[in-house]
Amino acid sequence: MTALAAILARRIRETGPMTLAEYMTECLLHPRHGYYATRDPFGTGGDFITAPEISQMFGELLGLALAQYWLDLGTPAPFTLAETGPGRGTLMADVLRATRGVPGFHAAARVALVEASAHLRGVQAQVLADYPVEWLPDAAALPEGPLFLLANEFFDALPIRQFTRRGGGWSETMVGLSETGALGFGHAPPLPLAALEPRLTDLAEGDTVEICPAAVPVMQSIAGRVARHGGLALIVDYGDWHSRGDTFQALRAHRYIHPLSDPGAADLTAHVDFAALARAAGAAGAACAYTTQGDLLNRLGLPQRAAKLAERLTGGPLEAHLAAVRRLTAAQEMGTLFKALAVHPPGAPPPPGFP
Repeated sequence: MTALAAILARRIRETGPMTLAEYMTECLLHPRHGYYATRDPFGTGGDFITAPEISQMFGELLGLALAQYWLDLGTPAPFTLAETGPGRGTLMADVLRATRGVPGFHAAARVALVEASAHLRGVQAQVLADYPVEWLPDAAALPEGPLFLLANEFFDALPIRQFTRRGGGWSETMVGLSETGALGFGHAPPLPLAALEPRLTDLAEGDTVEICPAAVPVMQSIAGRVARHGGLALIVDYGDWHSRGDTFQALRAHRYIHPLSDPGAADLTAHVDFAALARAAGAAGAACAYTTQGDLLNRLGLPQRAAKLAERLTGGPLEAHLAAVRRLTAAQEMGTLFKALAVHPPGAPPPPGFP
């Protein structure tokens, strides 16, 4: 049993089973044994690879989309150029490189990274050493003013609660202890839940649904600034318009493992409910547009950019480049599993890449 597993087992013995949200929070953010507090999980040597690590084209195209919308909105200055959950800083580095030729964009931008991990802040500082960067503890700390923000694979790591429909109520998935003292899943008695009342019409007995309470205040902080001051937030993540089914998962060394098998040593995520994000953004006064990652990147010009880069490549590098294009856009890879939500000012047209 790992050190964190022992801590969690002791807590369960003392206070009873915990929700998945409580379990995820401890596993990811425990100050001594949490996943993000103790390691760099990104890239081929980590546990997973995100789109910015797959190809520079991802960050370049999203950065140019932000810059074009900044131009469309009349070049507001100053503005905050932000990213939530910035990983190694690769995405922001690609954005800044791609936009350096946009007149006035860098001069007006104040770069802010929303990052809770001290370890990852250190990595980001090295990657972005050529740029002045401010680190913020959470989205609520974003400055009031025009905001142009990226959130790539951020919302999937926020803690979820999971419920199964039992009659007219909802039975919550809990983490408890087995007879041997090992961590195990169980279910609380079914109870009514106002937040899930609308889902009684589209979910049958035994169906599972997940909610992410932590996502609402984050989205409202972001969307409120966009609605009040202008700007654009691009959220890219895996998920669907509505949550359905058990999507709670753990990834270690690029392989799926049981979510309870190694607390603190694996990445824990769940699919994003984009309808819930859009509702939160709308409640804060912003408008939204929605599409798939593949369609977004193709509309932003990825085929043309990929062809231009391919002109200078041969052999293995060319094969790797073409594989990256497929991985980002193909329907059987990230193209349709990953979705994109644009949060923009009310009354303004959707940004580039969105229908």
